[in-house]
Amino acid sequence: MLTALANGRRHGYEIMQESAKASDGRFSLKATTLYAALERLERDGLVAADGEEIVAGRARRYYRLTEQGAAKLDHEVTALEAQAKVARARLAGHSFALTTTGFSQ
Repeated sequence: MLTALANGRRHGYEIMQESAKASDGRFSLKATTLYAALERLERDGLVAADGEEIVAGRARRYYRLTEQGAAKLDHEVTALEAQAKVARARLAGHSFALTTTGFSQ
């Protein structure tokens, strides 16, 4: 969700779409889960409400990444990169022919 907000403010449905897109469809959110998570992220200071508008009779609430949220996302990206490096190094010791889409032996 933080990644979805890294390019700027988004409303809830856009966050759901961006999250699914960023994970190649492996991650999908239901609206109730999304808004519960956004409330927690807002309470933790990682995102902030950033306006509301009415579209087709429905309220759209926008959110943006805070400075603290950007720092958290940067920390998570660094940790994932380090974990990926370790995994690649360990896999390099095997006789598997690895590709980015799978493997064969």
